[in-house]
Amino acid sequence: MCASFSFSFFSPLSLNLSLCQVTSRPRESDSTDYGLTDDILIVKLRRGQEVKFKAFATKGFGKEHAKWIPTAGIAFEYDPDNILRHTTYPKPEEWPKSEHSETDEDTAQAPYDYKAKPSKFFINVESSGALQPCNVVLSGLNILKQKLSDLQVQLQHEMAQEALTIG
Repeated sequence: MCASFSFSFFSPLSLNLSLCQVTSRPRESDSTDYGLTDDILIVKLRRGQEVKFKAFATKGFGKEHAKWIPTAGIAFEYDPDNILRHTTYPKPEEWPKSEHSETDEDTAQAPYDYKAKPSKFFINVESSGALQPCNVVLSGLNILKQKLSDLQVQLQHEMAQEALTIG
């Protein structure tokens, strides 16, 4: 687990403005103007006023909580023309064609080929804005590479231990 850390921040937020609003306010049931603004008032600062606060930051990952997931959606496709028949459509002509399909407009799906193997993989990554989609994929591949390397090293150690106990 990653250790939490904290820091204190002291900064004049008002700059040269006559009024700086830091917003977050509770929703009032009888207030009619609440929906007019997206901001929710926390504090108003006048010229020369400052804010001192303490913040806590924690590094996390998506297995712990969804707020740390840098993607909004990921799509994966390997058989756009349904040659392998891993998906059975009740009425293939009613299903939408994939954007990666190589069949004609009037053909619903390609003929079945039992010898076919997937050779192209299409991945669509939608980012939430925290990271670029390319960086998400490359970071995931680096983590996978590291985990496979660790697994290989662990297996080699276990095989060496086993050889010593047998011999």
